[in-house]
Order: sequence, then structure tokens, then C-alpha cells
Amino acid sequence: MKSQKHFPKAYSVEFFPAKSEDSAARLRETYTKLAPLNPCFASVTFGAGGSTQERTFDTVREINQQTGIDVAPHLSCIGSTKQSIREILQTYKAQGIRHIVALRGDMPSGMREAGEFRYANELVAFIRAESGDHFFIEVAAYPEFHPQAPNARADLLNFKRKVEAGADAAITQYFYNADAYFHFLDDCERLGVDLPIVPGIMPITNHTQLARFSDACGAEIPRWIRKRLESYGDDVKSLRAFGLDVTTELCRTLVDGGAPGLHFYTMNQAGPTTTIWERLGIETRQPA
Repeated sequence: MKSQKHFPKAYSVEFFPAKSEDSAARLRETYTKLAPLNPCFASVTFGAGGSTQERTFDTVREINQQTGIDVAPHLSCIGSTKQSIREILQTYKAQGIRHIVALRGDMPSGMREAGEFRYANELVAFIRAESGDHFFIEVAAYPEFHPQAPNARADLLNFKRKVEAGADAAITQYFYNADAYFHFLDDCERLGVDLPIVPGIMPITNHTQLARFSDACGAEIPRWIRKRLESYGDDVKSLRAFGLDVTTELCRTLVDGGAPGLHFYTMNQAGPTTTIWERLGIETRQPA
């Protein structure tokens, strides 16, 4: 854990591309409300096999132009060719983008072959070979381990390979057990991994949605949290108040414990992230 304490604190947010005019309006409202917080960057998700590629391009361009926030598009390599990734990198360079979240991604539905990339470390190495140090590269980390990993040791070594391939920083999958994060950092230190590993934070606003996401990505919802969420039933107000309290306390524990910042999975909603940000007393970064 000691290695993380010397990195400067970085607070960031994540959005996903809108799929309709109504959701585009909601996204616009969300990033407009979050922009005054001056996050270090805003990441934008990218569908499996590039299924939301054009929407990602448009969202990245719009947020950057409208807010001036540093935007870090996700780049998922599974099901992609080297030429397609090369073209995307060239597009981002032309737009002045210098920050990327490099991911393996999930296999697109109906696709049997992984394409020319099998793992995220291959994507990171390719970005470095194509672009040198132009891009600051974020990668994913899994404190509770990737659901497809055969064991914890294998997952740690996979993470180390991404770092050795040229990653600059990492963002974790969301979690609600701070000890899982702290133990993961200790394991990384023993492997000689030394880069910022920023916790991913998922504010709790919808029990059904959270359970579905968690089942898919392997993030554990502790039993005591799950039972409390179940007890609220249709009482959305109480559920969200409880969720804000739990997530705020988690964030406070992580930051006090030395985490080099927080990355908020906003789900294109401004309210929960803003409330937690303000409760923590995070000093808004001054625009460059």
C-alpha cells in the first residue's frame, strides 16, 4: 500500500455514449453539471468489437469541446484487427486526444474468434509501438479478480503484463470491500508493480441494476449491503440514501488509506457523484 501514497490524487469520472436523442440530452446535462468539479479526466466507454465506435468518437469530441475536460476514450481490442486499432489511434491523435483506457473487452455476441488481439497487454504494447509516448494509457485492475481468471495468481500476473507492456496507470473494477483493494495493492507491491491504481467507484442507486452488473463482472456485493438493499423494496429514496452513505464511507476509507484518487462510474447521472464528491470535500482541480 505504501507505493500508492506518493502518487498525486486524481479524481475522474466515466460516461457511456448515448443511444437516443433523449439519452443524449441526459448525458449533456450530466457532463455539464459535473464539469465544474474539474475532474482530472472523463473516460468514455467503447462497445465490444467497436459496437459503439462512432458514438464513442462523437461523445469524446463533444465533451472535450463543450467542457475542455481531458477525455480518455476506452479502446477495446477483442474482435478487432491491428489496422482497425491503428485507424482509431490515428483518429484520436488528429483530435488531440492524449489519454486512452486500453481494455481487452468482451467477445461480441455471435463472434467466435478473438481477432488479432487476445489480451489487453497486447493492445498496450501495440499502442506503444504505434504511438510511442503520445498516449497516457490506463488499464483495468481487478481487486476481486477477473471472473474469467483461473486463479488469483494468474490474474495478478496478467495485470503485471499490462504494466510491463507500457501502462501508465490503472483503474479498478468497482468493489465495496476496501480490504480487497488494499490486499490487491500489497500483492502488486510484492510483484514489483509501481503505478497509480485508482479505485473504481459505483454509487448505489438501483439494486436490481447493481446486482445484474455485479453478477456479470464478478464484483461482490457484501451480504450486509445486499440484505439492506433488499429490505427497502420499492422505497427508492431510502435505498439511495443508504447507498450514498455506504459509498461515501468506502471512498473515505480508501482515500484515507492512501488510494491515489477515485474514478466514478457515473452511469450518466450527475447527482450521486456530485453528492459524494462534496461530502468528501474533494478540492476541485483548477482548469489549466
